[in-house]
Amino acid sequence: MGWLDRLLGRKSADTKPDDKPVDLTDQDAAMARALEAARTGDYDTALDVWEKLARMGNARAANNIGACFSEGYGIEKDMELARRWLAASAQAGDPVGQRNLATLYFKGEGVPQDYAHAAELYRSAAVQGDGPAQDMLSWMLLEGEVMPTDPREARRWALAAAEQGIATAMTRLGMMAHNALATTRDPMEAARWWRMGAERGDADGQAMLGAAYHLGAGVPRDPVAAYEWLLRAEAAGSGLAAPFLEPVRGALTAEGAAEAVRRAKQPLPAPQVETAGA
Repeated sequence: MGWLDRLLGRKSADTKPDDKPVDLTDQDAAMARALEAARTGDYDTALDVWEKLARMGNARAANNIGACFSEGYGIEKDMELARRWLAASAQAGDPVGQRNLATLYFKGEGVPQDYAHAAELYRSAAVQGDGPAQDMLSWMLLEGEVMPTDPREARRWALAAAEQGIATAMTRLGMMAHNALATTRDPMEAARWWRMGAERGDADGQAMLGAAYHLGAGVPRDPVAAYEWLLRAEAAGSGLAAPFLEPVRGALTAEGAAEAVRRAKQPLPAPQVETAGA
């Protein structure tokens, strides 16, 4: 029986061994082999290995299979099978499986939309140290649309996610410093967080950093830098940039605008090395 039959739960009269035997005695090495295969687009090999490891109780392998069914990587997209594999991973305690299953419930993909259950799963993954889950939990606690608002808890989880390099969490911390949510209002601290998020590619962080340079809030006023970061934010899809673009452009000389455009086309600068905790 091949890996596809096993993944789909099919029964087959073919009991011949697979064409690609895999040494599973070292599960870490087998997982590394499968991940490398997936990175190169060889999902046949990756799914074959993950299926065998999942049957042996490897929760991360089960998550990876579920993610493939969810996204259609190397196999036809099937949200019900994605749910089954992700649920198996989540029930076994894998934080990534819990986070991915939470996303299905949050979006209502393959399951009835259930914000409360999604929040439980995100929290379980966050407690285990999953950065994206910590970031999502922070957002939910701050927005208050899915669970009661708790800015202090939101900031705590945002700090945890920021420590793991999650750019959106950094931008949120900047917003919290700007709006004095669970912390004192501090324009310099807000700009510091926005820069950290911006340099790691978060579009809203780029927009807010551009606005800070435009207003001289927490950073020296710099119209060229403002326009550069706003252009980056607009290109990356942030709606926060739009209100500032025209006034910032109007304050620039032709030479200044051209310089900002030139900078905005360059790769992002290397993030400044500093601790995310505060």
